[in-house]
Amino acid sequence: MASSTLSPATPSQLCASRSALFCPSQALLRKPKNTQMGAKGKEVKISCQATSIPADRVPDMGKRKTMNLLLLGAIGLPTATMLYPYTYFFVPPGTGGAGGGVVAKDALGNDVFADEWLKAHGPGDRTLTQGLKGDPTYLVVEKDKTLATFGINAVCTHLGCVVPWNAAENKFICPCHGSQYNDQGRVVRGPAPLSLALVHADVDDGKVVFVPWVETDFRTGENPWWA
Repeated sequence: MASSTLSPATPSQLCASRSALFCPSQALLRKPKNTQMGAKGKEVKISCQATSIPADRVPDMGKRKTMNLLLLGAIGLPTATMLYPYTYFFVPPGTGGAGGGVVAKDALGNDVFADEWLKAHGPGDRTLTQGLKGDPTYLVVEKDKTLATFGINAVCTHLGCVVPWNAAENKFICPCHGSQYNDQGRVVRGPAPLSLALVHADVDDGKVVFVPWVETDFRTGENPWWA
């Protein structure tokens, strides 16, 4: 009759079969050793020897965290760099001016100085500058060659086209659908339903500053639709 002799089991020594051995405490699969076979019967002696994982194979958590941080930085930095232009586009930066005012900019992005502007632009001139929220805004020169106290937003109230000034007609005429506005931006012909928006044009430290217009629209006597 065959018999088997097992070595005393310990937490670190557990034998599973004749051909193989699994030691849970070390998570290693080892082959049996010290097997003996007799002529009249079989006597198998299986022993399990506890082993340990070499120190150089133990994961270094500090290194792993460092690598994770480097990976996150490598992904996050390019992403932030790509998103910045979109953010900058939808939220234009404002400069100067209390109460939400911004310094007017010319076509080259330079601050507009009132004196220099009047030297280069004659009476009745209406030239586009950059205004509130980056909107194209007309700076108006009066007939007495002074700056008007208001600027005119050039965005058509129909479908948002930029409306050019037609000096020959003395009107703003939209090229998209034919809407017309007088020299102060009041609508005189549709399909645009409303007049062009207004802004205050102040002079602060020599620079032209656009400030939101929240008072009554002097052209219509009504509350400003854009406020």
